[in-house]
Amino acid sequence: MSSLLHLNGIAEECIGTNGSGTKFIEFSCIQPILGKAYFSFEKMYDPIPILSWMQNNPMIPVVAIASYLILILIGRAYMAKHPASSWRKILAVWNFSLSLFSFIGAFRTAPQLYYNVVNYPLRINLCVDPEALYGSGSTGLWVQLFVLSKFPELLDTFFIVIHKKPLIFLHWYHHVTVLLYCWFSYANKSPSGLFFVVMNYTVHAVMYGYYFLMAVKMRPKWFNPIVVTFMQLSQMFIGVGVTIASFYYYNNPIEGDPCHSNKETNVAAFLMYGSYFYLFAQFFVMRYFKVKVKGEKKKKV
Repeated sequence: MSSLLHLNGIAEECIGTNGSGTKFIEFSCIQPILGKAYFSFEKMYDPIPILSWMQNNPMIPVVAIASYLILILIGRAYMAKHPASSWRKILAVWNFSLSLFSFIGAFRTAPQLYYNVVNYPLRINLCVDPEALYGSGSTGLWVQLFVLSKFPELLDTFFIVIHKKPLIFLHWYHHVTVLLYCWFSYANKSPSGLFFVVMNYTVHAVMYGYYFLMAVKMRPKWFNPIVVTFMQLSQMFIGVGVTIASFYYYNNPIEGDPCHSNKETNVAAFLMYGSYFYLFAQFFVMRYFKVKVKGEKKKKV
């Protein structure tokens, strides 16, 4: 069975059992060098209590998003009658915190993804129950934290509103759909989730780091912001590719060993990443390649 394939040859002390009875590998145990950087609370982490709570409360992200959109309208209406605030220092701390969190998250999840891709066929990575492959133990903790982090990330918009900066469609659409998709796909145990988690952690580590440097006016002259947008575009392109592969394995199951993926999650991922790719590509072209027209010459009197 593919769901047990990854346990072959693993030392018994490195195999744990989560709250649903699913066996999993504790990554920090099979990678002792990296394992020295892990805290005890991360090892053998059981995601089931919070996962079950999320599965039983599907309205929480819906209410959060509805509140988010309403607060945007209220906030913009209020700021239209008041001068822009100046929370640069708090914004700098906020961006630094998210960059640091994302960097740690990438460090915790990327090695697991590399291990899985090197050791198991792509079908295993996109079809096996994530509880067994990466969703439990130390990696599972950081996957779960990634999903939950989409709630505090909504505060990004707060700083835009109080500083009276342009609030583009891409910004709030991205926040809304990411939160809904992450909650939905995690609750439904989407196998492809680790690919998306690693990419997003990595991009956010760089992106929020760049925002932090901008907030403290210390951006290096050699760092071109086009790098951030290119990383975002690459993430969307790969996301579409991973989703298409998931579709293929879902529609071509092996007898006796069906793919754990599901149609709804794949459709949602394809629509989300497809729309992101279009919007980020549009933003990329408009910001970096649109020909700027010089102002018209003053008319002769």
